[in-house]
Formats: sequence, C-alpha cells, structure tokens
Amino acid sequence: MSPTTSRALDGLRRHAVGRAFFPPTTIERAVETFGFVQADPIRAPARAQDLTLRHRVIGYRAGDLERLYPTLAIEEDFFVNYGFVPRAVQGLMHPRSAMVRWSAQKRTRAEALLAFVRERGTVHPREVDAYFAHGTVTNYWGGASSATTHLLDGMHYRGMLRIARREGGVRIYAVREQLVERLDVTERRARLDALVDVIVAIYAPLPAQSLWGLVRRLAYAAPQWQADLKRAYQRATTRLATAAVDGVHYYWPAGEESEGAVDDTVRLLAPFDPLVWDRRRFELFWGWRYRFEAYTPVAKRTLGYYALPLLWRDRVIGWANVTSPGGVLDVQAQYVAGKPPRLRAFTRALDAEVERLRVFLTPASSRPT
Repeated sequence: MSPTTSRALDGLRRHAVGRAFFPPTTIERAVETFGFVQADPIRAPARAQDLTLRHRVIGYRAGDLERLYPTLAIEEDFFVNYGFVPRAVQGLMHPRSAMVRWSAQKRTRAEALLAFVRERGTVHPREVDAYFAHGTVTNYWGGASSATTHLLDGMHYRGMLRIARREGGVRIYAVREQLVERLDVTERRARLDALVDVIVAIYAPLPAQSLWGLVRRLAYAAPQWQADLKRAYQRATTRLATAAVDGVHYYWPAGEESEGAVDDTVRLLAPFDPLVWDRRRFELFWGWRYRFEAYTPVAKRTLGYYALPLLWRDRVIGWANVTSPGGVLDVQAQYVAGKPPRLRAFTRALDAEVERLRVFLTPASSRPT
C-alpha cells in the first residue's frame, strides 16, 4: 500500500470512529442519532443493544432500554435487522406489506386476535395462546412454536401490533393503529431515499458493495418497495460524498467531514456495534477477520463464544471474552499482534474500560443509593 493510500485509509478509519462515538446523551436521542439499534437476545455479558448504547448514553446500565422502553418514543421493529427505531423511522416503513400472503383462514384469525388485543389493551403471548389455542406451526428453525405466537409475530411485522413492553424478555403486545395512506410515486421515492439515508447515517463510511448489500436489506423493512431498491441505491451514489481508496469506493453523508477526532479511550464493542457491523469494511480498515461465533461449533471457534472487538484510538487491535463467574468480572483480552501495546496509556485506558463495564453490569439492587 502506497503512503498516499495509507493516509487516505487512515482518514476514513478516523472518520468512521469519530462519527460512531458522539457525545453521550439520553437513550432516546442516541437511538434518534443512529436511526436504528440492532437487538440480539444473547447476554454475554449483556445484550447487544445494551452493549451498543452504553458507549453513547450517559450513565447507562444493562437493561435500561428494556426498563425504560415504555416511556420512550422508540419502537421495536424490523429494519435491516430486528431492533429499535425512532417512531419517525418506523413511520417511513409503514403501512408495510408482507412478502407472503396470508390465507383467508389466517386473516380471519388475525382479525379475531386483533379484536382481542384491542379489548385487553396489552397481552402476553401465553394469555393469547390460552384463549385461542390454535395449535403449533413449524418455525424458521425447524422446531415447534405456538401458532398464536407465530401469528403475533406476523401481525407485529405487518404493523397491526406493536411491542408495548417486555416482561422477563417476553414481548407484551398492544394494538398499533395504522393510517391508510395512498402514496404517489414522488412520496414513495422520498420515503425510500430517507430509509437509505438512515442506513448511511448508521454505518458510513461504507464500501459500495456494503452499501448495496444494506439497501437490499430494505426488502425486509419495506417489502412493498422491493422493486425500487436498485434505483434507490443508484440515487444514493449520486447524492452522497464519496472517495476511492485502493480501488474501493466509500460513501458517507454529503457535507460531513471526512476525518474525525479520536482519543485514547479503549472500548469493548458489541458484535453488532455500528462501527464493526460491516465485516467487509472491518477487514479493509483493520486488516484481520472478525467473526461472530456464538452459533459456531465450539471446536471451530477461533475468537470465542461472544468475542467483543477491542477498539483503541482508531484501531481494533484485538478482542475480549467477558464472563462473570461467581459475580466477579473476568475480561480475557487477546490481540491480533499476539500481545497488548506496551504503553502505559493503553494499560490505563483498558483498566478504565473494564471498570466502566463492571459498573454497567452491576444489578440495580446492588448499586449504592
């Protein structure tokens, strides 16, 4: 790599890190800034959404999003993955059609279930199942699941229901009132472009191939516009800022500075953190392969069950697996270079991050009043 190419890549890397870590704020504003925060149910040591928000929210603790969710103007919904979106972003995707049409029998059941939820206000899937007892269906992983739970999921995806809150991690459903809108071509195009802009706001600077891959994922968010995704991508490449480095075209919001400030902070990141989500860009920026191995057979793992990328300054230099046997936090870090940087600044920064992680994981009942 030539010195000029190296400097250009350094600039893009600093840009990515600088824009990924805005000044800590509230949960609601952090979700609004990103436009989407991916969710994952695994706790190792905490859920991905909590691990993502702890770097961006003042005084954040594991579980705060679920605990405060009913008071916030954000929604659980489907975007390029499942997660949390501001209501304004949710509004761009709905009314959402589905890629699979329901049978007349399923539509009848959905209407009956909708009336039941409207009458009760909020419902637990167990309550719905007890009332309707529709039997079981085969879910996407080949197992058996409650047919009513499956129907609730489908109604949530279609925007008929919303998640009011969670109880012990279980979704509690309520009716979501939908506006029936007739959108002309101009408005459909504007909404789709706005959804692409949300993607760019979260994950930029993005290699062209990654941008196209994410735009294609909008078929999950807004299947009713699936046929228009290629044109939306083409429009995006003409309005976004761009630069070519070593034959790869990168895109980011127009008018945004192409370099950002970084500091000496060490951060242990969620596997789905916006900074590391795009594995293609990860390898281009940091020169090694990071893989999420929670679903990889133990014998084939190289990084660990739930390896957290370790960011220092503008480099991801390794990873850590975090456990808490007996309630004692254990952070096992490993490094791409085989050993940690031999700098006092790094040692202090890593110790500070471990302490922040310990506080973040401290149960509410154990915190000092």
